[in-house]
Amino acid sequence: MNHQHSSSIYQVELENLRTAILKMGGKVENQLNQAVQAYNDHDGALAEKVMSTEREVNQEHLDIDQMSSEIIALRQPAASDLRMLLGSIRIISDLERIGDEAAKIAKMALKDDKRGTLSHIQTIFQSAELAVAMRRRTRDAFAREDTSDMPSVFASDLELDSHYQASMRQLITFMMEDPRTISAALDDLWVAKSIERVGDHAENIAETVIYIFEGEDVRYTHHP
Repeated sequence: MNHQHSSSIYQVELENLRTAILKMGGKVENQLNQAVQAYNDHDGALAEKVMSTEREVNQEHLDIDQMSSEIIALRQPAASDLRMLLGSIRIISDLERIGDEAAKIAKMALKDDKRGTLSHIQTIFQSAELAVAMRRRTRDAFAREDTSDMPSVFASDLELDSHYQASMRQLITFMMEDPRTISAALDDLWVAKSIERVGDHAENIAETVIYIFEGEDVRYTHHP
């Protein structure tokens, strides 16, 4: 009976961990959406909200990391449960870094520079939508324990890299044609780079989801 009771507590601990990761993931996605919107709309109040959320995300990272480590130490899980716990530590690290990139974008929105001389590049905001969609697909895969959609995340990361290269070429052209656009173009370039990094972290999470539920390490094998 004691063993059954201990086992049921263990399952509750694992479920609490999964719930906390999903909650953190949703918060980070919202943070990224708000950061891009704040940058696009020159919305300082929304940017400040993103900065405030970053502190919450950082605390959740620490709390979930400790939760995972304590379960590993106390329960000494085997096989699939151990993969879940080790994978969880990897996932929250990537989530925290996505939150960092959102905060960087928000900081750009708070700059006083006038960006009116340069029309925003549509590719950057298409990239942001793509990065958020990638992140959402990894969250859904983790929630459903279903890795079937992860190849589409890897394909989207290649597309996102292509978007970043296109943005960079366009911004360099702007700067060469009109030096007055340099400050604004550099801001846009930093934002585009942050979004590209978000895609990299979403790809990392997709790899971790495959590791958790299939037991396969695909970190260096899935790219064509």
